Amino acid sequence: MVEETEENIPQTEENDLYEHYRFLVDKGQALLRIDKFLLGKIPNISRNKIQSASHAGNILVNNIPVKPNYRVHPLDTISIVLAYPPRETEIIPENIPIQVVYEDDDLMVVNKEAGMVVHPAHGNYTGTLVNALAFKFQEEGIISETGPYLVHRIDKDTSGLLLVAKNEIAQSILARGFFEHKVDRKYLALVWGDFTQEEGTITGHIGRNIRDRLVMDVFEDGSQGKEAITHYKVVKRYHYVTLVECILETGRTHQIRAHMQHIGHPLFNDARYGGDQILKGTTFTKYKQFIQNCFELCPRQALHAQTLGFKHPSSGKEMLFKSELPKDMKSVVEKWDNYFKSNPLSAE
Repeated sequence: MVEETEENIPQTEENDLYEHYRFLVDKGQALLRIDKFLLGKIPNISRNKIQSASHAGNILVNNIPVKPNYRVHPLDTISIVLAYPPRETEIIPENIPIQVVYEDDDLMVVNKEAGMVVHPAHGNYTGTLVNALAFKFQEEGIISETGPYLVHRIDKDTSGLLLVAKNEIAQSILARGFFEHKVDRKYLALVWGDFTQEEGTITGHIGRNIRDRLVMDVFEDGSQGKEAITHYKVVKRYHYVTLVECILETGRTHQIRAHMQHIGHPLFNDARYGGDQILKGTTFTKYKQFIQNCFELCPRQALHAQTLGFKHPSSGKEMLFKSELPKDMKSVVEKWDNYFKSNPLSAE
C-alpha cells in the first residue's frame, strides 16, 4: 500500500528522458522485496530495468542506495530514477553520418549538427540521431531492445555535444548525474540586445504555453511548470546583439531559448521565440540587409552546446569535451565582429 500523495506522481525532466518516482510506504505494508514492490507500483516497468537502476545506485530508501533484494518496511521513503520512459516507436537503423568525438565501452560523445532531430517522434520517425546511433550499434554488434540509450537531448536546430550511453547501467548512472545537476553544460548563444551586467542568473519555472504547445513559457511565481535555472556570462558585446555563455543548472525543454526571451534577449534568428525579427539596431537599409545576410548564413537559432563535462560511469574519471562553433554560427559572429569594427559607435 502507498499513500495517495503528490509525491507518487512521476517527475520528468531533460525532455522526459528519465523519470523520478518517490513513494512513502504505508505503515501497514508487509515486508516485501523492493523489486517486487516497485513492479507493482510503476507502470510498464521490468525487473531488469529495476535491477539496472539498483546497480547504478538509483534506488534509494531513506536516502540510502539499496539492492533489489532489500525488503520494504512500513514508512520507508523510496526514491527511484529511471533512465528512460517506455519507447513508443520502433527504431529503424539508418546509415546516417554522425560525428563521434569520443567513444568507449560505456558511452559516446556526439557532436550533433543543427537540423538533425535527436529522437523519433510525430513527424520525424526517420533521419534522427537515434536512427543513426541504432545503425552504429548494429555495426558494433551491440544487442539492445531499448537502446540507443540517450541521457539528454538538444533541440533540432541547436548544434553541439550530446552524451549517449552504450548500455543500460551506464545510462542509469549518467541519468542520475543529470538529475542531481552534476553535469557541466555550457552553451554559446548570440542574443538580441545588450546586457547591463557582465553576468547573471535567470530563474522562473518553465512550462508549455496554454495556447501553443510548441512554445515554452516562464512562470516567475512558480504557479506552473518546473523550476529552471540558467546562469549567463557576457562573452562579447556588439551593442545590438551579444554573445553570451549559458550554463544550465536544470534541463528543461527550450530552457535557454525561453529564459532569454523572458528577460528581453531572444536568441538571434529564433523564429519560435521572436528572434527572427530585427529587434535592435538602426533603420538604415544597409543595416537591414546586413541582418538579412546574417539570417541567411545561420538559418536557425544561434545556439551551440559547446562544453560537456561529467563523471565516467565506470571509472569515475572526470571527462570534459569542448566543441568549436559550427560554420554557420562562426560566420555570423565574424560578420558582427567586422560590423562592430566598422561601426564602433553604432549604438550610441
